[in-house]
Amino acid sequence: MIGQALRALVVEDEASTREELADMLAAFPEIHAVTEAEGGEDAMRLLGTETFDAVFLDISMPGLDGMAVARVLSMLSAPPSIVFVTASEHHAVEAFGIGATDYLLKPIRHERLAEAVSRAGAQRRPSAGPPPADELSVVQIESGRHTLFVHRDDIQFAEAHGDYVRLHTAEESHLIRLSLSYLEEVWAPAGFVRAHRGYLVAIRWVRDLRVTSSSGLLASTPAGDVPVSRRHARALKERLLAAVRDETR
Repeated sequence: MIGQALRALVVEDEASTREELADMLAAFPEIHAVTEAEGGEDAMRLLGTETFDAVFLDISMPGLDGMAVARVLSMLSAPPSIVFVTASEHHAVEAFGIGATDYLLKPIRHERLAEAVSRAGAQRRPSAGPPPADELSVVQIESGRHTLFVHRDDIQFAEAHGDYVRLHTAEESHLIRLSLSYLEEVWAPAGFVRAHRGYLVAIRWVRDLRVTSSSGLLASTPAGDVPVSRRHARALKERLLAAVRDETR
């Protein structure tokens, strides 16, 4: 890894799981030191006196749960990378909405933990600028014995699904093992915008915005409707207006 090794904090109320995760992390050359916290309150006390580069965070804990801790972390001026480690996939959409780097399901697999450590390390490195617009311009998807190649320009929106993201085109959808936050970073120059904590939408494919009584604000694309949260509605509308202005010049 280029740059300083990571200082990691493991927040987990089950002692055996916490110790196992700490031992796994300590074995990675990217990790400089691992500190353990027995729960959310313990984590907040440590965060008040120490600085960490990455926090590996359980969700279901007595007292202050992992989501509450993550919300506090996300408000810091220089927040650590947040990696959720949980037994349930039900919180994935909310987790990536908070800005999680990764979302791991228990039992923890070494290769997935390695991916999470790598992503956390990449976030801590100095950046020379935004990722190039052609990164992942063609997505390679393994399907049984077949390899599919999906062009980014054909993808109308992306939806978070636990450890995966579902990519929607006009004809079909595909699952790929990436985080929505990573796609948001690398595809932003190509016109992909966060519409909701669990969705990215390609500006070029949005046909209109409409309000429904059951689902609230929706962005309509040929591939389907994308929910738009109040948090992201203003930025999405501004991008759509800018796109229209660019087309009329």
